[in-house]
Amino acid sequence: MEKSSSQLNSENVVTFDSPNPIYAMAISAANPNTIAIGSYLEELNNRVELLSFSLDSHSLQLQSGLSFDHPYPPTKLLFHPSSTPATNLLASSGDYLRLWEVKEASIEPVSIFNNSKSSEYCAPLTSFDWNELEPRRIGTSSIDTTCTIWDIEKGAVETQLIAHDKEVYDIAWGEAGVFASVSADGSVRIFDLRDKEHSTIIYESPTPDTPLLRLAWNKQDLRYMATILMDSNKIVILDIRSPAMPAAELQRHDASVNAIAWAPQSCRHICSAGDDGRALLWELPTVAGPNGIDPMLMYCSDAEINQLQWSGALSDWIAVALGNKMQMLKV
Repeated sequence: MEKSSSQLNSENVVTFDSPNPIYAMAISAANPNTIAIGSYLEELNNRVELLSFSLDSHSLQLQSGLSFDHPYPPTKLLFHPSSTPATNLLASSGDYLRLWEVKEASIEPVSIFNNSKSSEYCAPLTSFDWNELEPRRIGTSSIDTTCTIWDIEKGAVETQLIAHDKEVYDIAWGEAGVFASVSADGSVRIFDLRDKEHSTIIYESPTPDTPLLRLAWNKQDLRYMATILMDSNKIVILDIRSPAMPAAELQRHDASVNAIAWAPQSCRHICSAGDDGRALLWELPTVAGPNGIDPMLMYCSDAEINQLQWSGALSDWIAVALGNKMQMLKV
């Protein structure tokens, strides 16, 4: 991306056109050229497909046979976090948490996790996060105000917590036994599995009951996390050591921010994308200063960007989803 430029050279943008709107995306840690995309159709029948990303030819192609039907649009997709997993697993959330095994010529369902004690129906899952330090653990967030920690090897609930007063919209792991969540109640809360009775509120929306939609924990520096507010153009950077005030507020989008992702190799860089069709790359100051931080790089598209993923294995590339397109942007 060119500095302060909205015009990308064509070699820095690789586009895949899908017949369906795209929302959920995941980039494999073990096979970084493999990317999963999920359709976003407001009906039961949806689809998850695997793409192959070629750095040589700068192309994205469907992988033959590597797709499957998914009930409802997947709210999130993630590959197994290990870069050398014995089995190539893909997880999806929606009506349930599901595990799929990616084989050479097919994708097979492995498990369906239902956390409802009382019925065969489970409250819809808004998001989940796969624990990189303990990959047997996946945490899910739900509209029923709970977060559930699954032991996927045992196929059992490790713990289920009433995490918030309203719907929980996102969840992120920090350390092995520590996770955080954001909710329609407008709070960011941190939970430690060694003390399940208590949580720490580290941020609350300045306007009461403004929902927080997304949460990203900085894996390179666990003191920092980022969140976004519903219908807001700002990204709130939090330092968990000083919870009262945000460390920074980034406000250069012209419309609502939809997605955020920290750089996989740098603790000071974060990318955001929103309804203004822009993806902005920010470098945070080492000393928190005034809120007049400008993005270092900008990508402008002609459609709302709903989702972005930053590949740990391909740290020069960011994936964005906009309408029926999925694009890889070279930064």
